Amino acid sequence: MTMTPSLFILLFIGLLLLSLGLCWLDYRQGWQLVKWLQGGVASPFPEQNSAVKEKDQRIQQLEQRIQVLESIVTEPAYELSREIDKLRTE
Repeated sequence: MTMTPSLFILLFIGLLLLSLGLCWLDYRQGWQLVKWLQGGVASPFPEQNSAVKEKDQRIQQLEQRIQVLESIVTEPAYELSREIDKLRTE
C-alpha cells in the first residue's frame, strides 16, 4: 500500500491534534503527560503521588503506635497498669 498525499496529510493532522491535546491536558490538569511519555517523570498524576505519600506516612504512624502497644502489653502486670494509668492522664 502506498502512502497517498491525502493519507499522509490526515496522519500528520491526527498526530498534531494528539500532541496538542496532550499539551492542553498538561497545562490544564498538570498531568505532565508529555514528560511522562519522554521518560521524564515516574507518574503523570502528581495528586496520586501525594496521596500515596500521605498513606505511607499514616501507615508508619500506625506501625509506631502498634509497637508502643505491644511493648506495653508484653510488660509484667504491675508495669502494665502503670503504663495504662500514664496513658489515661495524657
